[in-house]
Amino acid sequence: MKKKLGFYSIILLTINSIIGTGIFLSPGSVVAKAGDKALIVYVLAAIFAAVLAVTFAAAAKYVSSGGAAYAYTKEAFGNDAGFYVGITRYFAASIAWGVMGTAVIKTVLNIFKMDSSNTVNISIGFLVLMAVLLIINLLGTKVFEAINNLSTIGKVAALITTILVGFGIIIFSGVNNIDSIKNLVDDSGKALGSNMDISTWVMAVIAAFYAFTGFESVASGSEDMEEPEKNLPRAIPIAIGIIAIIYIGIVGVAIMIDPKAIVESKEVVALADVFQNPIINRIIIVGALISMFGINVAASFHTPRILEAMSRQKQIPSVFAKRTDKGFPIVSFLVTITIAIIIPLAFKFDMTSIMIISSISRFVQFLIVPLALITFYYGKEKGKVNKVKKSTIVDLIIPIIAFVFTLLLLYKFNWKGQFTTLNESGESVTNTFAIVSMIIGYVIMPLILMIWRKKAHRK
Repeated sequence: MKKKLGFYSIILLTINSIIGTGIFLSPGSVVAKAGDKALIVYVLAAIFAAVLAVTFAAAAKYVSSGGAAYAYTKEAFGNDAGFYVGITRYFAASIAWGVMGTAVIKTVLNIFKMDSSNTVNISIGFLVLMAVLLIINLLGTKVFEAINNLSTIGKVAALITTILVGFGIIIFSGVNNIDSIKNLVDDSGKALGSNMDISTWVMAVIAAFYAFTGFESVASGSEDMEEPEKNLPRAIPIAIGIIAIIYIGIVGVAIMIDPKAIVESKEVVALADVFQNPIINRIIIVGALISMFGINVAASFHTPRILEAMSRQKQIPSVFAKRTDKGFPIVSFLVTITIAIIIPLAFKFDMTSIMIISSISRFVQFLIVPLALITFYYGKEKGKVNKVKKSTIVDLIIPIIAFVFTLLLLYKFNWKGQFTTLNESGESVTNTFAIVSMIIGYVIMPLILMIWRKKAHRK
């Protein structure tokens, strides 16, 4: 029998799956929205992530096969619902890859003192990055494993360095500029966070929530874990708690040292500008770059294979399962990088916008998985699920909270503001490209593939 992941290994896997680009990218936009309430926003985002993560983990005890949201939805509501969640999950993963790709390109451009806001520069950089990722995948799993391990070391080193140096500065120099954040103003001239309504709170929480995403994929490998029905519901919340402490520590240190720098920074890795020491600054940027590049490598490996797996299950055309002689799913890869490029381009490579839309794009899963868990609890599923000990709190109350909280966030989300952009005259106009891209990903593409699937099955 092959060795399976134990309880502590699942905790480490969850931490490694969540800590990535988010904490390097989100603090500036969160502080800009929430001001001195930024730490509260991160606490709320962590609570939301923990509630959702427990829901996903609890669903894993009923459906032990891999696939996470796709598998749970299929067993609870049938093939059609499972198919839709599978396709949109793939689309969301592709958008997430686009966010990470944009972050890498902008960071590299900043390092070489090039204009990281220039669309042409970013687009060219994107093509170069995708070419590099294509070569890495063609070289095989050993190269992938080495780069993935290096990225883990890089991001952990960068985070530890940030926290230790930050606390060292605060303790030994007595620096504490947290009150100065009240002197920073937004575009309307008001103090940051002073005029937060429900919609602003929601946008801030979703921006912070991006740093916690990744937990929804942990249960995908439940078949390779020891007692997933017991270990996942315990391990994932513990991991998120550890991550929340790290995030709050980092953001707290940054706000105490130089809140103005983190808000006004032009760097993609805004945390780096908090530290004036050029050596520390570079350590953070390089560590973040290694982390982001490594996660891009992982995304280039996993994301196309979602499409390939659905093709092998005859859910979508067989062409997506086509591989090269060395076993590389070339068609799925090319389709995936196209989506990963188009969505950031639709939002003009604005990091805040595409991070928020990346979070929102996952909300199909966050709505349907709690409903699936409630269905399992009442034993009204369409497929076969494991006979397990049921918990009213974990299997019923928590998923209800998760569902209601998700609905509230979607209801109060500033959809109009997210899908508008500024023209050359500085006027706010509808971002038609972005709207069309999302409609294609969540309506047209699933509909076309569902029609194909039904015809293929009839044949």
